[in-house]
Amino acid sequence: METAMKFLSCLSGALHTVGVAGLMLTGGAAYAGEAQACPATLQHTFDRLQDEKPQSLCQYSGKVVLIVNTASYCGFTGQYKGLEDLYARYKDKGLVVLGFPSNDFSQESGSNQQIADFCENTFGVKFPMFAKSSVKGPEASPLYRQLAQLSGTAPRWNFHKYLLGRNGQLVDSYSSLTAPDSKGLVRAIEQQLAAPQPK
Repeated sequence: METAMKFLSCLSGALHTVGVAGLMLTGGAAYAGEAQACPATLQHTFDRLQDEKPQSLCQYSGKVVLIVNTASYCGFTGQYKGLEDLYARYKDKGLVVLGFPSNDFSQESGSNQQIADFCENTFGVKFPMFAKSSVKGPEASPLYRQLAQLSGTAPRWNFHKYLLGRNGQLVDSYSSLTAPDSKGLVRAIEQQLAAPQPK
C-alpha cells in the first residue's frame, strides 16, 4: 500500500511538472506571437513629445501609418493643419499620423515642451508626436535609417512623408512638396485603409 501511495505521489508530481512546462511553452508561444505581430518598421521606442515618456510604436500595429518629420519654423509648417485634418478625417478608419520634430534642417531649435505648445496652440495638433530626434545622416534614429534604406530616400527637408500599410510594409515616400491633402497621397491612404487587417 505504501509503495502504491509513493507511486501515485510521484506520478502526480510528474504530471504537475509537465503541466507547468506546457503552460510555460504556451505562454512563450503567445509572447512570440505578440512580438511577431509587430512589424519590423514599428519595433522602435520614442519618448512622447508632451511628457517624454517612452512609447512603443508597436501600439500602432495594424494601422495605416503616415510618418512625418516636422519643424516649427519652416515654409512647410502650415502642413501641420493639413496633417491634423487628415488624421481627424481617417483616424476612426485606422489611420495614424506620427510626427517626429527634428532640427536637422536648423528650423526646430525649441525644447520638446516649446514644440508641443506651438503645435497645440497654433494648429490644434492631436495626432501623436514624439521628442525631437534626428532623421538623416549618421545621427538618424534607427527608425529613419530603416525607412531611408527601405525607400532609398532620406528626408531632404522638413515634412517628408513615409506611408506604411496595415502590415507595416512601406507603401511609398513623399517629398515635402506633397501636401497632406494631395490627391495622390489621399488616394494611397484610402487604398491602404481598405486593405484587410493582417492576421
